[in-house]
Amino acid sequence: MSLSQTLPAFPWDSLAKAKALANSHEGGIVDVSVGTPVDPTPRIVREALESASQAPGYPTVWGTPSLRAAIISYFQDRWSSTALDEHNVTTAVGTKEFVAWLPTLLAFGPGDTVVLPRVAYPTYEVGALMAGAAVQRCDDPDQVEGSPRLIWVNSPANPHGAIASLDLLRRWVRFAREHDAVLAADECYAEFAYDAPAHSVLSPAVNDGDITGLLAVHSLSKRSNMAGYRAGFVGGDAALVDELTAVRKHLGMMVPSPVQAAMVAALGDQRHVDEQRARYAARRARMRAALEQAGFRIDHSEGSLYLWATQDRPGRESIDWLAERGILAAPGDFYGPHATDHVRISMTATDERIAAAVERLTR
Repeated sequence: MSLSQTLPAFPWDSLAKAKALANSHEGGIVDVSVGTPVDPTPRIVREALESASQAPGYPTVWGTPSLRAAIISYFQDRWSSTALDEHNVTTAVGTKEFVAWLPTLLAFGPGDTVVLPRVAYPTYEVGALMAGAAVQRCDDPDQVEGSPRLIWVNSPANPHGAIASLDLLRRWVRFAREHDAVLAADECYAEFAYDAPAHSVLSPAVNDGDITGLLAVHSLSKRSNMAGYRAGFVGGDAALVDELTAVRKHLGMMVPSPVQAAMVAALGDQRHVDEQRARYAARRARMRAALEQAGFRIDHSEGSLYLWATQDRPGRESIDWLAERGILAAPGDFYGPHATDHVRISMTATDERIAAAVERLTR
């Protein structure tokens, strides 16, 4: 059996029929099925990339000193993190890569358990399966069975946009320490919190000033419209970060030098992030009102780039209903067995396409 046969089917392959139907709409498709940014990459980022394009030598896995300093400043200035030094941060070739490889890089495998959210980004499960570890889906540390080695939390969450409370994050930290587990927090959507505040696990409000066993995973894909750059970074426990960096050196997991320079520029500017948040907020408000007018109920959706919608029927039926109107969304079953009656609708479409979807939903 090939390795790919041991993994779940790639979810988006199952949308071919709905995509063809949506494409046949006379006004063209409105594709809100994926979280791929469509807005411009900030000029300061592109200029930094170009300025650093003379890069004949190999980059470092750890990141340049200026990039490590920028990451530390970002965690401390934006998320009030516990004091960090350069051994508390490292880079990732986009955070999907990091999520998928983390169990393997930490030497977890058969006999170990990875806890992930009940409704979750599929790559958490794929990473566990690649390592040969077992998976347990759970949203409450009081309900976890046994002693896991790795726990994933995601807030604001993909796909449903829920934001974890400070109390819940504190309980996860306490549980992880009681069981000597690594707690990895996927905080890639942290800049997009609308109805409740987002918290980083690196904040003393969550960890009481102790980041032992904690990792915060961040990306510039959504924050800075840099998905094509594959620019991610990680902060947390120095022992874990140093181990990950040491292993990743052997595997050649290097962010290109020009991209590292672009990351420094992006992390040093909050204005473009605020502008992007405002764009998504405006699209979100328009789409939410239109979906509700069309008979959908919106659940969770306090943050991230998505609306988590249901017609109180199987999500695949809602996918077809939307496709008949030229709108392609993602079915909830992409995100596990506990989400089959919802669809995920992304705000990563242009204002013109969002307006087209609103018109079709409210016609």
